Amino acid sequence: MEGQYNLRNPAVKRLMKEAQELKDPTEQYHAQPLEDNLFEWHFTVRGPPDSDFDGGVYHGRIVLPPEYPMKPPSIILLTPNGRFEVGKKICLSISGHHPETWQPSWSIRTALLAIIGFMPTKGEGAIGSLDYTPDERKALAKKSQDFNCENCGSHMRTALLPCTASSIPSLADVEAKELAKQISFKAETAAAAEPSPAPMLIKSANQETQISDQLPLTQSNPETEDIRETDGDGTHTGTLEPPQSRSNTTSLSPRQRRTQQQRRAQQQQQSRRPVSPSYAPVRHPTNSNQIGSTVLIVILTLALAALIFRRIYMSNEYRFDYEL
Repeated sequence: MEGQYNLRNPAVKRLMKEAQELKDPTEQYHAQPLEDNLFEWHFTVRGPPDSDFDGGVYHGRIVLPPEYPMKPPSIILLTPNGRFEVGKKICLSISGHHPETWQPSWSIRTALLAIIGFMPTKGEGAIGSLDYTPDERKALAKKSQDFNCENCGSHMRTALLPCTASSIPSLADVEAKELAKQISFKAETAAAAEPSPAPMLIKSANQETQISDQLPLTQSNPETEDIRETDGDGTHTGTLEPPQSRSNTTSLSPRQRRTQQQRRAQQQQQSRRPVSPSYAPVRHPTNSNQIGSTVLIVILTLALAALIFRRIYMSNEYRFDYEL
């Protein structure tokens, strides 16, 4: 196998080293790469004691990316167990479904011990998870010892060392178990859950209450305001029902609850009032033009009268001079 791969490749060097470390089976696990593919491993783990999987021996595949250990492996169970789906990539914080939680310091040994630690946990709808009853899991645990892998030739009855009360775990197993405990604290559904919105602060005269998903009472909430449809001329044609606002009344003080109830009652009364059509204000034209015309007529009339009087005066003056 060494001649098929470039030993200068960091992933190849790391996998060759781990294959040498895991070549001997233990009481709890065993894993080795396939003869023709260094990036596909087959593993066997024993079910955790004092659980529904006690006495079971489970087989599966680990598919490693070329960027290993910078990217996580994909883990697939091949033995029916009642916790993980068979032949499907399972969703764990150590698997390829969550590269954001993978750490390059983890190894295949760490992943095997983490799988054992994850088995008694609840699936809660995660990808590749199952929630069988305890009786079904115990029945599958007994049947798992009869499973044989056709690809790697492993037999579950002889794949692991028999359990003894005097067995002492190696130093590598102790370190891997400590890492696996840290991994098990990360629930597989917590990594996939959506982040909850940041809580908002509501300050009052007596206290400061912290609630989430609610607008402050000192600000207007657009979801509780009336929504009206208007035509092109600005006339209201109808009223839409406002959506129900989510409120956490259990975290509010009695004064804030009364204030909120009064505000809701006022909004309901406003929404029930008949909507009267709005009319645009009628603009009356100003009479500035009429005033200007009147002034002009008066001026012209006075001018005409002055000319007439002047003509009369001049004609009388000439007549007087002629008579003399």
